[in-house]
Amino acid sequence: MSIRIITDSTADLTPAYQPKATVIPLTIRFGEEEFADGVEMSKEEFYQRLVTSPEVPTTSQIPPQTFADVFQQVAEDGDEAIVITVSQKLSGTYQSACIAAEDYDCITVVDSKNVAIGSGVLVEYAIDLLEQGDDRATIVEKVTEAREKVHLVAVLDTLEYLKKGGRISKTVAFAGGLLSIKPVIGLENGEIKMLGKARGTKMGNTALNQQINATGGIDFSRPFTLGYTGTNDDLLKKYLDDSKPMWKPFWKKLPVMLISGVIGTHAGPGAVAVAFFAK
Repeated sequence: MSIRIITDSTADLTPAYQPKATVIPLTIRFGEEEFADGVEMSKEEFYQRLVTSPEVPTTSQIPPQTFADVFQQVAEDGDEAIVITVSQKLSGTYQSACIAAEDYDCITVVDSKNVAIGSGVLVEYAIDLLEQGDDRATIVEKVTEAREKVHLVAVLDTLEYLKKGGRISKTVAFAGGLLSIKPVIGLENGEIKMLGKARGTKMGNTALNQQINATGGIDFSRPFTLGYTGTNDDLLKKYLDDSKPMWKPFWKKLPVMLISGVIGTHAGPGAVAVAFFAK
């Protein structure tokens, strides 16, 4: 009997961990066209289309039956699985997994209370525990405890996509654009919260680091990841240039990820994010 780690496509895993988890995709739609996130449309293809398409993309959760099909295979193989999903306050994916898991004693579902690279570092931590030899119950206990220390903070380059998604008004988006306002956001108890605002990229990067420091700093002994959205990583490079003292010890092996299209739908291009366990 072996233990599998299962997650959804909003959890961005660094390359070394990707083969070690089963990733189930959410759905992205452009008009009448429908794509399995990261399967039928790559992250790169998504961002190219995002900036050129007149259609605003939409996303949908994983249905219970999709989880059930995976869980059935786990059971038939005589294995166990731990499922770590995007925050239930951001998607119905967690609830779908719970519904599907009701018929399987070999499955445990955990709400990451996070998203994107935030969920990703928690999944990577679970994989580390598995490779250390912990059993399912122990991994679930440690992951559930550790998720309270996971932080995701990000600075957005534009308010346009929050406006398109109906999350802010056109007036707020227009004023923010005129003033080059860069909102700094984070996850608190599974929900996206506005942590602050800054004017211009450099001040936005400073505000991002201030939020990291406010948590007590990064525990570099556990997984951490930097992420970005868009067709290039120029703003991430700018952030790193502005933050060399923090990242210099890891300069040659920084874990950097392009964030999934499902999340990019709402954040838009040009976002820079950091996910980590607080000290």
